[in-house]
Amino acid sequence: MTTEKSIVDAIRRYLKGIGAKTYKMHGGPHGHAGAPDIIGALKGRFLALEVKKPGKDTTPIQKVELRAWAQAGAISGRVESVEEVKNLIEGETHG
Repeated sequence: MTTEKSIVDAIRRYLKGIGAKTYKMHGGPHGHAGAPDIIGALKGRFLALEVKKPGKDTTPIQKVELRAWAQAGAISGRVESVEEVKNLIEGETHG
């Protein structure tokens, strides 16, 4: 069974391999409600990625946060695989 942690780890390995710097954000009482799971930067663009297991949806607050990051210029979205991250980045950098 695929875990969210294994998806996050695979995405971070991929991003590191293409030159990105990332951090895994952790929830809890000292975190920001709705904060994306992965934040980082790639070639001058900020990344804000909410990682979900296949079939799981984002919460309303996560949707608000992702939209706010996108409006601020970040490559931002809900992803569940390295392939989705590739597609998101490709769409943002060549679209």
